[in-house]
Amino acid sequence: MSTDLPVSARLAWWGTAWLRGQVVTDLLLDAVIGDEATHAVAGLGHLGLGAPAGTSPGTGTETLLGGLARLRAEGATSFGAAFPVEGDLVGLGGPAGFNTEAVEAGEAVVVAGADVGLVPVTVGAATTWVAHRAVRRQLPDVGEADRALRQELLSAADALARLEVARWRPEVADHLMNLRHRAPLSAPDGVPARCVELAARGLQAVAVVDLALVDDGGAISAAEAQARRDALTPLERAGRRALVAACSPEVWPPA
Repeated sequence: MSTDLPVSARLAWWGTAWLRGQVVTDLLLDAVIGDEATHAVAGLGHLGLGAPAGTSPGTGTETLLGGLARLRAEGATSFGAAFPVEGDLVGLGGPAGFNTEAVEAGEAVVVAGADVGLVPVTVGAATTWVAHRAVRRQLPDVGEADRALRQELLSAADALARLEVARWRPEVADHLMNLRHRAPLSAPDGVPARCVELAARGLQAVAVVDLALVDDGGAISAAEAQARRDALTPLERAGRRALVAACSPEVWPPA
């Protein structure tokens, strides 16, 4: 069960810390790129954004650092993550083209202050952040997202107990019973401790749902399979919304 921080969350946390002078460039690049070979940014020139002094204003692909520097020069104030699915565009504000690409990828970054959205496209060990125009978004409140996630965890546990989850997926039952024991997430200076903890719980909730829905549990009936999905869908939604709130500096509580 993977609870690794998604790449959009990493860019949101470390990119914002870099904009605010809380981490140096090497730490930013190491955190965002991780084990991959390279990251690049494509399409900023096509949006009509100028290039920082001393760099090329071309419309093609540039290094991750070059792209982030260009966004900083355009007035970027923070990077925030979105984790949308069809029917729940949490973390997005539009326009439609950007939303469609973000849903296809399952994640994106919205650059506050620059009206730009970045969608990660990964091929092999290389990720290209494709730039789109983006508009102001509505975001879940950190406190509300926290309370909703706690409630859905309780509701899902009760529902899955009635469905005898331990019989068809004992590892899911184990994870549900041990949600307080989480691997700590690494975060840069400036990310509120409450948001780091909320992101960890959101990731764990989504991972539990993914694990529970990986197959139909052997010979269970179609009705039982649907009941399982009905029990888990609100938890998955609450997990994604918690992750968006935790990775969106626009709604972070004051330091």
